[in-house]
Order: sequence, then structure tokens, then C-alpha cells
Amino acid sequence: MALDGCGLVCKYVLVLFNIIFAVVGLAFLGLGMWLRFSNDTRGIFEIETLNSSAFVIGVTVLITLGTVMLIVVVFGDYGACNENRCSLQVFIVLLTFLAGAEIVVGILAYSRSEAVGEQIAEFYSSMYLLYMKNEDPAIAVTLTFIHNMLHCCGVTGVKVLEIAKKTCPSADGILEQIIMPNCPRVISNVFVSKASLVLGIFLVTGALLITALVSSGILLKQIKKCQQEITAYYSAVY
Repeated sequence: MALDGCGLVCKYVLVLFNIIFAVVGLAFLGLGMWLRFSNDTRGIFEIETLNSSAFVIGVTVLITLGTVMLIVVVFGDYGACNENRCSLQVFIVLLTFLAGAEIVVGILAYSRSEAVGEQIAEFYSSMYLLYMKNEDPAIAVTLTFIHNMLHCCGVTGVKVLEIAKKTCPSADGILEQIIMPNCPRVISNVFVSKASLVLGIFLVTGALLITALVSSGILLKQIKKCQQEITAYYSAVY
């Protein structure tokens, strides 16, 4: 017995969801592993006094989140493609935890926007200090992206004093050729002012996870129904 139209739609939705989830998970894991084991950043994790810094915590979160996402993808893809009920059940459990965590983290980030903004600003400062140490091209690309997106320049904003001035955006006026907003302050202010938008992003992501969760439940029910029909058919024949 084959899946009906609704079951097939849910199956393809899950496959597409898992492809996107896998790409994001690999990006998080790859970035986290590079920051953790790169020769330029590995020493940070060996200094006991820095083990609680925003940089170390951020890298640990990237690696953990990327790993969990890939584990979820393995169960989800195997369960959907092979119509395996056991894998889908594990996928549903893991996805339920992820969706719940996503919503809780979004609410906490919104309610503690100032503290979170300061932590993100500290993470930026750590990246900046690493660039000052060896001017790593990969970190330069990251700083350039942040500077252009937020239209800020380094930790002081004074271009003459900035070691990373090559990564700063082009000036819009004469005054900005000398001084621009410093990034830690801009990052902190942006997170506080856009806290509702950040909450919305977390909630939308949580809604997508719940959509995948519902699709998994429907597909699981359809697979169970098909297997019961097959069992009943062979029982009647033999």
C-alpha cells in the first residue's frame, strides 16, 4: 500500500526541511570547529581564565548546535525516505526539544536583551583582538561583513587608531573619514532596539520546526496505517 497525497506531501516537506537543516547545521559546525581548532584561536581554550568568556561560550554553542542539528537530520531523512517509524519517532522527540528550546531562548533573549547585547558585543571584541594578533584573512572577512552591515568601525571608531581600518566601510562624509560609531556600542544598541525583531525570528523558526513536527506526525500516522493495511491484506489472503 502506498502513501496517499497528504502523506507524500508531508514526506517531501520533511526531505526539503532536512536538506535546509543539514546545510545550516554544517555551517554552524564548520565555523565552530574552525574557531575551536584553528592555530590562531586554539590557545584561547587553553587559558583557564578565558574559559567562561563570550567567545568560548559562543564557539561551544556553535559546535553543539551544529552537531545536534545534524543528528536530527540523520533521523529525519532516514525516517522520511525509508518510511521508518522508529526513526521518525526519534526525530519527533528531538524536534520537540529543539522547537521548545528555540521558543524559550527567544523569549529569554527578548526579556534580557541588554545582557545578551553586551555578550554579543564581547564576542565581537574577542574576534577583533584575534585580528589584531595576526590579521587572519578569515577573521578579516567576518569583521568586514559586520562593519558594513552595522556601518561601524572597530572598537574605538577612530579610523586613525584602528588596526582593522581596512575592514571598515567607506565613509559617507568628511566626518566619517575620521571617526565612525564603534562596533561594541552599535551591536549592543542594535540588539536592544531590535529585540522584538529577534524574538520574531526565534518564534518564526520555532513555527517552522513545529510545521516539520506536524508533518512528521502525519507521515508517521500514514505509514502506520499503510503497514496495518498490508498486514490485514496478507492475513486475509494467507
